[in-house]
Amino acid sequence: MRLEDIVTFLDDFLGVREWEDKSVNGLQVEGREEVRKIAFAVDACMETFVKAKGADMLVVHHGLIWGGIERVTGATMRRLKFLLENGISLYACHLPLDAHPRVGNNVELLRLLGVEAEGSFGVYKGRSIGYYGRFEEKKSLEEIIEAVGSINERPIVLDFGKEKIESVGAVSGRGAFALKEAIDLGLDLFVTGEAEHEAYHLAKECGINVIFAGHYATETLGVKALMRVVGEEFAGEVEVEFLDVPTGL
Repeated sequence: MRLEDIVTFLDDFLGVREWEDKSVNGLQVEGREEVRKIAFAVDACMETFVKAKGADMLVVHHGLIWGGIERVTGATMRRLKFLLENGISLYACHLPLDAHPRVGNNVELLRLLGVEAEGSFGVYKGRSIGYYGRFEEKKSLEEIIEAVGSINERPIVLDFGKEKIESVGAVSGRGAFALKEAIDLGLDLFVTGEAEHEAYHLAKECGINVIFAGHYATETLGVKALMRVVGEEFAGEVEVEFLDVPTGL
């Protein structure tokens, strides 16, 4: 399969040109022209690259280029050298993957809890990237924590809200900026990735439950969902594989 064809599919499916983002979304490093195996991962780092050796292309959520490259030295030099010497193309998709209505991190995070999205929130750079919805039947916080356990066995939980939860909003990664919006929406539970100190008192004073399920863990979901779509789209032509490189954060 031609690299050009896969990149075109990803660009169109993810709508990368429609987003203002610090990340340079799309193809960041060009490798071999022919692609037979695509690896998927959360982070563009040397550990991921070594695991991707043998693949022709690597698709990540967090790429190497954020606005630009000032110098090709140190870790940047070593990472680029490894990709180029091994002919591995690097494709990155940040905000478009967080917000994607079909395979995004946030709709997938809601689905993990058993909820389908009914609306969006979490405005970042002028666009909403998070989603919220309602359980068909109210659930206890303990039941929801058990569901989160499939991606993170030790989430940080702020038990400041209702015992029985009906509504929940999700913004993966470093999404605590959307907590106030979740409160304004009257949501019973807010789920995000990275724990932020300032969220504690706001959640406590406003009486909302919060689950910090891990930055890395919450952003494996969209990557895996995208991998499944690519695997189906290019079935019989391209092999796909998810590379797990957890940070514990």
